[in-house]
Amino acid sequence: MLQYYPEKAVQEANERFERAAVAVAAALYDLDVERNRRAWSEGITKVFGYPLEEVEPTYDWWLDRVHPDDRQRVDATFSKATGTGEPYEAEYRFRTRSGSYLDVLDRALPVAAGPGRPARLVGGMVDITERKQLEGRLRQSQKLEAVGRLAGGIAHDFNNLLTAIEGYSDLMLAELGEADRLRTDVEEIAKAARRAASLTTQLLAFSRRQMLQPKVVEPNVAVRDLEVMLRRLLGEDVELVCALDPELGRVLADPGQLAQVIVNLALNARDAMPDGGRITIETRNRELDRAQARGHEDVEPGSYVLLTVTDTGHGMDEETRAHVFEPFFTTKDGKGTGLGLATVYGIVKQSGGHVSVGAGPERGSVFDVYLPRVDNPPEPRPRPHSAAETSGGSETVLVVEDDDTVRGLVCRVLEQHGYAVLEACDGEAALALLERGETRPDLLLTDTVMPSMSGPELAAKAAGLDRWDARVLFMSGYAPEALQRLGGFGSDALVQKPFSPADLLAAVREALDRPAST
Repeated sequence: MLQYYPEKAVQEANERFERAAVAVAAALYDLDVERNRRAWSEGITKVFGYPLEEVEPTYDWWLDRVHPDDRQRVDATFSKATGTGEPYEAEYRFRTRSGSYLDVLDRALPVAAGPGRPARLVGGMVDITERKQLEGRLRQSQKLEAVGRLAGGIAHDFNNLLTAIEGYSDLMLAELGEADRLRTDVEEIAKAARRAASLTTQLLAFSRRQMLQPKVVEPNVAVRDLEVMLRRLLGEDVELVCALDPELGRVLADPGQLAQVIVNLALNARDAMPDGGRITIETRNRELDRAQARGHEDVEPGSYVLLTVTDTGHGMDEETRAHVFEPFFTTKDGKGTGLGLATVYGIVKQSGGHVSVGAGPERGSVFDVYLPRVDNPPEPRPRPHSAAETSGGSETVLVVEDDDTVRGLVCRVLEQHGYAVLEACDGEAALALLERGETRPDLLLTDTVMPSMSGPELAAKAAGLDRWDARVLFMSGYAPEALQRLGGFGSDALVQKPFSPADLLAAVREALDRPAST
């Protein structure tokens, strides 16, 4: 039995449906298949900007506004639906009245469909631009994460090689006289190792596997400390403007890495202005609410310090901006390593922040770095090592390292400076040596990532042995998650590869001189 509704009820229902369509950014339509006439709802105005009086009710009017690259595919899909009576669905870009394109999801269902063509198709176009942008950022984030894991693994292994090259070079230089004909060659080897170590440091920063030493710092102070050096680096044809908010908050970051972020962004801006121009470094406090935070991948609402670097250079197209933070991506015709902005990305992410790039107001580019704001007072700058801290000793050190070359270097350096040295090739061999109880070391010096048993696992098992009171010092090419989970060991309990003999000796002496309760 058919049920008839009063005209007023039908009108109210249509109005509610129309309001719902506008709320979800949709433009509804009703297509008369036989007459090829399409009636639009007010959503075509609300979402796409076309006044109803300007909208032609023809199929061609709609198809002409589909992006040219999508038009053939969408036309074929729609023709199939009108010819067979199957539901229609397509994603494409649709031109607004202002000339820009929005991503839309278009769905329609047949009405009075029989064995042949339907009489009508009723559907709607929903604006999914924000969703597509979020999906794109998520894919980019996942790709960068995957590349970061690969880069971090390569850099970690490479740091073992560089530790040996740099360490043995320093040992040779200590034995060669100033006039020795081999001295210059060895110095060049050492320089090359340090340059390579700088590259691996950037890879580790990008992959967020670098050991940071965060402190409460004032970004304005970091910019001022770098200003004189930056003016020399940027050249006379580049004007540097620093617009620093005097009420700027503080952040928790590694001071050296924060400086590297600022320098890398400034040098990248300079390279975008071959004929000179202006670079502006600006700081200000910024509050991000939930709606604003949703516009950025992995960003939480809250209080931030915003560091902005703007240039007046040639700018970037959308394709370049999509890849600009990827390692080894460069537009400098082979003149750059492609690691500068990748390093910025990794440092900022590892510091709990976010970095984005967009078009600048004067054709150039603008980089925004968001770092979480903290209320703690700034920490004093670290004191330099004293001579006593780099001296040797007479204690017993157990060296645990699976890389034979690095283990040999470490043992040789320690023995040359008076230490008694025990060695083991992995955690299981070290634990077996300790369980025999023949010798109790004063220090367990262990690599962090090793086969079958990690350094933190070895330290935890050793701590359960009778009469164990040795200090622990880790060696690592990056800050692995296992070290963080173990707890109780801060950055002063780790010597980062690649290290020089002097770095190793200072770290060993500091570890041995720590009170037993720490």
